[in-house]
Amino acid sequence: MIKILFICHGNICRSPLAEFLLKDMVAKRGIAVDFFIASAATSREELGNSPHPETRKLLSRLGISCAGKKARQMISRDFDEYDYLIGMDSWNLRNMRRFVRKPSDEEKISRLLDYTDHPRDIADPRYSGDFDATYRDVREGLEAFLTYLGY
Repeated sequence: MIKILFICHGNICRSPLAEFLLKDMVAKRGIAVDFFIASAATSREELGNSPHPETRKLLSRLGISCAGKKARQMISRDFDEYDYLIGMDSWNLRNMRRFVRKPSDEEKISRLLDYTDHPRDIADPRYSGDFDATYRDVREGLEAFLTYLGY
């Protein structure tokens, strides 16, 4: 089983979008049993909050529920629990490194769009206001990531 933790600043926009999109993608491909997928934040400011209303709306339009999702902060133990800790931007990666305890932890960190032909950050839609652009970037990254994994 491949264990993936998506991470962004508050765990209310980009990382839950990636979490629930990938869950939907692998379910539709009949490979969900091969994956354990979750998401977390680097910060504490949104702990316990549901995904952003625009994230919920976007997922709902796609027929995807994120009911019950509450923001949580990543912890050092996540490096033991997950195979991939995937951030949305360079700032996330810098903050993720605060939780690293051993050299092998560092090897598990990447940005989602690092798996594409055009590595870059995914803009935080909470500040840009462009949830559709975030969706396109997340979708592109997830497709590339599944290809990287051989799916």
